[in-house]
Amino acid sequence: MIKIDLPFWLDGAELTKLKAAAQSWWENVEGWLRWPLLQMDADTCHITVLDLLAWQRDITRFKGEPESLYRLRVKHAFINAVDAGSTAGMKRILVRLGVGYVEIEERQPDRDWDVVLLRFSDSQLSQNPELLRVLIQQYGRTCRRYDFSTITPVPVQIALVHFHDDQQTLVARL
Repeated sequence: MIKIDLPFWLDGAELTKLKAAAQSWWENVEGWLRWPLLQMDADTCHITVLDLLAWQRDITRFKGEPESLYRLRVKHAFINAVDAGSTAGMKRILVRLGVGYVEIEERQPDRDWDVVLLRFSDSQLSQNPELLRVLIQQYGRTCRRYDFSTITPVPVQIALVHFHDDQQTLVARL
C-alpha cells in the first residue's frame, strides 16, 4: 500500500486533510487494481467468475453439488488432471476432494482384466455417490470398468488362553 508522507514543513490542518483524502483515494485505486487478481483464486472469487474458471478447467457442476465442493474441484483441477490415470493418483484425488481412504485393486484373478475394484466405506459411498460417479467419469482410466465395493469394519475380539491338558488312555481287558 502506498504511504503518503509530507515533509515536516508542510504540516498543518488543511494539508493533513488533503493528505488523508489522497491516501484514501489511492487505497481505493489499489483495491480496484487488485480485484481482478483476487478473482483468479477459486476459494474467494465471485460465483460467476468461478463458473468461468470451471469452464476453463473442464469442470462441470453436477446437480446438488455444494458450493464448497465445487470450489475445491475447480481449485484442484490442474493437479487432478496430472494425477489422473494412475492408482496412486486416483487415491490422491479422492483424498484431496474429501472422500477419504480408498482401496483400489486392478487385474484380479477370476475377473475380466479391465475391471477396477474401488473399495469405500459405507459412509463414503452413501455421502458421495454423485461425486464418485463424476470423478470416475472425468479422471478414471479409459477403457476400464469400475466397480464400487464397500468395506465394513467388524470389531473382533480374541482371547488368548494358555491351555495345558494331559491325556491318558487306559485299556482294560478281561
